[in-house]
Amino acid sequence: MSTPPLSPDGLEAALRAIGAERYHNLHPFHRALHDGRLTRGQVQAWALNRYYYQCRIPAKDATLLARLPTAELRREWRRRLVDHDGDAPDTGGVARWLKLTDGLGLDRAYVESLHGLLPATRFAVDAYVHFVRDRSILEAIASSLTELFSPTIIGERVSGMLRHYDFVTPDTLAYFQPRLTQAPRDSDFALAYVRDHARTAEQQQAVMDALRFKCDVLWSMLDALDYAYVAPGRIPPGAFRPDPA
Repeated sequence: MSTPPLSPDGLEAALRAIGAERYHNLHPFHRALHDGRLTRGQVQAWALNRYYYQCRIPAKDATLLARLPTAELRREWRRRLVDHDGDAPDTGGVARWLKLTDGLGLDRAYVESLHGLLPATRFAVDAYVHFVRDRSILEAIASSLTELFSPTIIGERVSGMLRHYDFVTPDTLAYFQPRLTQAPRDSDFALAYVRDHARTAEQQQAVMDALRFKCDVLWSMLDALDYAYVAPGRIPPGAFRPDPA
């Protein structure tokens, strides 16, 4: 017998359970970042590698925007491009992330060159971009549902970093404040779309798998940072090497 589909409320509960189990706020590297147990160089490595994720988000969203079938959907998704790319030079989330790396003492040209990335960072982020480009619209939208859980991690990150690191200031972390309103707005839309369009058991399974995949992307990025910069500390050739403490 085939599995009956979940109700919309049941599907939402299943998606939230995936986040409770798999979201990267549970990762040891995030816990160390939040709790002040990282060196300045380790924090720099995190910010540099995360920049690649931030700067590829607009490309990810653009691939989906091109496939959306209605003007209403395109207008909704277009806001994400403006949020990240801005509507003028030095505006938007990517520009604010560069101010974060500036504040941590990283050379901006080096950050933007992407020369210091961990290989696993590049592979994970590229896999996410390709997933959104190649999978169904429903799966692509569902993969963004990690934003359901991002306000929690943002709050932990900002409060913990300001409390524990004397080289971090509120201006350094200015990227995060707008995300406290942007992420819930975006996740509300994506969740409503998924609840409405994932009607069969097969569609619902695909939606849940898409969210698991996105959680795996974020988790694997922290795995790579932990392996290279915490323990055992094996930095790949060509990747960023912090200055000796």
